[in-house]
Amino acid sequence: MSATNSTTSTLTFPSEREIAMTRVFNAPRELVFRAYTDPKLVSQWWGQRNSTTTVDKMDVRVGGIWRYVQRDPAGIEYGFNGEYREIVPPERLVSTFEFEGLPGHIVVDSAVFEQLPDVKTKLTVTSLFTSVEDRDRMMQSGMEDGANETWDRLAELLAKG
Repeated sequence: MSATNSTTSTLTFPSEREIAMTRVFNAPRELVFRAYTDPKLVSQWWGQRNSTTTVDKMDVRVGGIWRYVQRDPAGIEYGFNGEYREIVPPERLVSTFEFEGLPGHIVVDSAVFEQLPDVKTKLTVTSLFTSVEDRDRMMQSGMEDGANETWDRLAELLAKG
């Protein structure tokens, strides 16, 4: 298992088809979980800073679907979608993830929200890819920088309460 660190997140490779990203947020896990499941909050933190995110669909129930549209500064839109597979508030959220620009490459994301002392939450998202090639392609796409930027935005939102 190898790992790379940013100032706030840790990225590991638990298996040849997985990427796990972990970060501690200075907020109770109920709030972090809500930020992941409330469409009004998701649109404020999901994606890169120079883009805007619109929550097109978000039916947070097992079997429910989600779809986000991200618009870059040039106005180009990128769609992402998935289906919720497991929801255990405020502990666990499992869903699929698909970039609509590369259909058929579906990732299963498992988010675990762990309450820590001092009202902090350890969030670990493990992404399971269908192949090593898909995992490697995701890493080459700049996923780590994008995920860190997204989680920085989440931390800023959580700091507002």
